[in-house]
Amino acid sequence: MYKTWREIGSLYQIYPRSFQDTNGDGVGDLKGITERLEYLSWLGVESIWISPFFTSPMTDFGYDVADYRSVDPTYGTLEDFKELLAMAHSKSIKVMIDLVPCHTSDQHPWFIESRASRDNPRREYFVWRDPAPDGGAPNNWRSLAAGQSWSFDETTGQYYLHSFLPSQPDLNWDNPTVREEMKNVVRFWYDLGVDGLRVDAIWGISKDPDLADDPINPNYHYDLEQYGSYIHNKCKYGPNFDQYLGELASINDEYDDRQIVFEFYPDEQLGDVYGQYQRVMNINQTASAFFMEYRQNNWHADHTKYSIAEYLGRKGQAIPFFCIGNHDQPRVASRLGPERARALSFMNLLTPGISVVYYGDELGMENGDLSERDIQDSFSPSHTKFDSRDLERTPMQWDDSQFAGFSTVEPWLPVNANRSHASVMNQSMSEDSPLLLHRRLLHLRQAVPALRHGDLQCIDTGNGYIVAFERSLDGEKYIVLINFADQPQTAVLEQGVYRIVTATEHNAASFASSHSITLAGYGGVMLTSET
Repeated sequence: MYKTWREIGSLYQIYPRSFQDTNGDGVGDLKGITERLEYLSWLGVESIWISPFFTSPMTDFGYDVADYRSVDPTYGTLEDFKELLAMAHSKSIKVMIDLVPCHTSDQHPWFIESRASRDNPRREYFVWRDPAPDGGAPNNWRSLAAGQSWSFDETTGQYYLHSFLPSQPDLNWDNPTVREEMKNVVRFWYDLGVDGLRVDAIWGISKDPDLADDPINPNYHYDLEQYGSYIHNKCKYGPNFDQYLGELASINDEYDDRQIVFEFYPDEQLGDVYGQYQRVMNINQTASAFFMEYRQNNWHADHTKYSIAEYLGRKGQAIPFFCIGNHDQPRVASRLGPERARALSFMNLLTPGISVVYYGDELGMENGDLSERDIQDSFSPSHTKFDSRDLERTPMQWDDSQFAGFSTVEPWLPVNANRSHASVMNQSMSEDSPLLLHRRLLHLRQAVPALRHGDLQCIDTGNGYIVAFERSLDGEKYIVLINFADQPQTAVLEQGVYRIVTATEHNAASFASSHSITLAGYGGVMLTSET
């Protein structure tokens, strides 16, 4: 039975370069995803999100788009994608793709035309400005990829804006023709049968119309060349932010059962974090935003409970998307350690709405052990391995062979040495593995409607080291407990007899009687009352 977005409970992110290589070039491809759909079905995945596979010069590995309507030969062909889409749908797996609406590649035909002359019809597709009186950049905006956000074009004598790499010029969303172009891109993929979009880097979709300087951040004590030296209230979240997101999301209304989820990181400098979530999640009932507060590594039980409750309290009619990692964040097992990663994954898979799993996190994959010679990520501000996103993008570990079953040749990035224990082959044979824990929980999400649709109410167990919440729907109730301490902790419950539905350890006791339960360090359980 093919479920709607409001009926499913999981989303699995695939970074296509690193998932499965089928043509022996060391780079993953679309056919590789198709080949591994059986695994995803076995795991219990109900939808997948595929990072960009569009035609691109790959200065940002696909997030610099040269053609929004074609597949880069690195990944295959449009026919390969259609085959993937059909096969996924035959297994009742929805397919979400990445949309990059705020910038293109400098190799996109629009930008090539735009920079040809000041009077070219495509000139206003991008943001061009004259130099400042001193001949420098038009303002002080900084790029997230380091350096200023402006590059000078010798041909036309103006600067163009790029919030990221110089090879990623910002589109001018204040131009209604640009907005219509992007909406037609969405329609193209929806007409093919794509089920939804993950929308990249939305904060720059609207900017201060006067391009005023960003204020200096008084709490940042470094030089003014650094991104953190400024409060970014002019270069993003401009006056038309809500309107432009609404226009994009409105395309969902032209189709049956389409979903958008925005990449969104609230900025504490700009006020109430959860008010910012509310602003984005109330754009359209078919739009949402990833909850990524776990990436802050603030390992504190009460803070975690509070942040989950606040996010859910501001979501309105939007589907919540809970996420603990992605292709831009260090692997959760490397950030927090394997035991904390297991506890966090357990909690994340028992929250409402759609729980997101980044490929390999179900194995406890860690950041790659890369040398600086291995690094290919040009977005790394320091151009070293220490802040490179390649660390979290190493090949999927299918088995413990030389190239981990990902490829028959040396992959584009080295395979992690921990494939000896963190692989699908090895972990599928161990009941206490992260893989089989994920499988139990993903299938449980399918079987128990309260986990997908039920309310979440935080509860007090008398122990500040324990995250505790009740999941309930139509009289059905479950209690979820996660110990954030490395030592055993006891939670006090209402008097009764509780059956353990699932736990971080597969052989947990069947019953927890009386009014308390003791959790192992970083352990978690889901209970239901027998009374």
